[in-house]
Amino acid sequence: MPSLEAENVNLDRLLSGYDYQLPSELIAQNPAVPRDTSRLMVVNSPSIGQEISPLNYIFRDLPELLKPGDLLIMNNTKVISARLYGRKSTGAEVEVLLLEERQHNCWLALVKPGKRFKVGTQIIFDGSQDLDDGSKGKNIVSISTLTATVVESDPDTGGRLLQFDLPEKISLLEVLDQFGDVPLPPYINASTSAAEQYQTVYAQQKGAIAAPTAGLHFTPELLDKLRDRGINQAFVTLHVGVGTFRPVEVEDVTTHQMHEEWIEVNATTIEQIRTTKAAGGRIIAVGTTVVRTLEGLAQFGDLQPYVGKINLFIYPGYQWRVVEGLITNFHLPRSSLLMLVSALIGRQRLLKIYQEAIAAKYRFYSFGDAMLILPEGTMSAE
Repeated sequence: MPSLEAENVNLDRLLSGYDYQLPSELIAQNPAVPRDTSRLMVVNSPSIGQEISPLNYIFRDLPELLKPGDLLIMNNTKVISARLYGRKSTGAEVEVLLLEERQHNCWLALVKPGKRFKVGTQIIFDGSQDLDDGSKGKNIVSISTLTATVVESDPDTGGRLLQFDLPEKISLLEVLDQFGDVPLPPYINASTSAAEQYQTVYAQQKGAIAAPTAGLHFTPELLDKLRDRGINQAFVTLHVGVGTFRPVEVEDVTTHQMHEEWIEVNATTIEQIRTTKAAGGRIIAVGTTVVRTLEGLAQFGDLQPYVGKINLFIYPGYQWRVVEGLITNFHLPRSSLLMLVSALIGRQRLLKIYQEAIAAKYRFYSFGDAMLILPEGTMSAE
């Protein structure tokens, strides 16, 4: 018979090894207000999740939990108004979720009802959204009607390529807020939150269809306190796309193929990482998107500025190159995100910690509470 250790290794590679039961009432429907009053579970020892229980804090305690000289790296992507409601020329109502721009004003999108969107189908969207106060006084493009034509099907996603009819010099992103809504994940179905609550306070680069949710807990005041304590901050961009929502569908997780994600890492951030490591500081990623960005970039060799796509899938057995600690939310069962965090602290430990979080009634998923995994709490510290 195989040893218990061998069975555990096998479970690390099986989808069924990443399952857990979550009471529906623990799926957060609204964010904490203020943002930094969310709860924070802290993993600062390899014994947590084994002999001892995690520590419980409030997110605003973060400056006291990190060390001067640490570098927090955040994802400054901004969620676009990617969910559009329109009609076909026949009058039939349709729903569109934009995924990514493939060419100028030509977007890959998921459409409902999908089977009826044949090549040549025209969709009409009526502008009904008021521009926010931040747009007043600026040179904002405003149009009353937007049209798009289906030009191709995409077998990989089951979506369609939509060519939007706009003047050559106008980008769809310039007018999108007039026609679309910021899309919330499907498990958030009873929210009263405002659209800006699903953006980080440092969001700048438009392009995501979902928020990098670990960053939702930060406030400007908390970022200032971290700086005052000597905890530095750097930014990367990863536009969160359909890969975040796609379930892992293969039982052997090693055969799962991640969807490509667009990233940008500039020279300033690369230099901050090098300087921090040289001085003995620690690299703390804010969210799994930052992990995938930095570790994906490291696959090319020494860190260099980069703009392009990556598709790194991280699961137990992964050899870490850049990231030493992680701030993250609590993730869905059987998700690639759960596998990524398992690669940092171990699958069995993580599932035990999740059971403790459930018993303590932590709030889960995008609007939920957070976990801080410090370098001394990772598998490498054992």
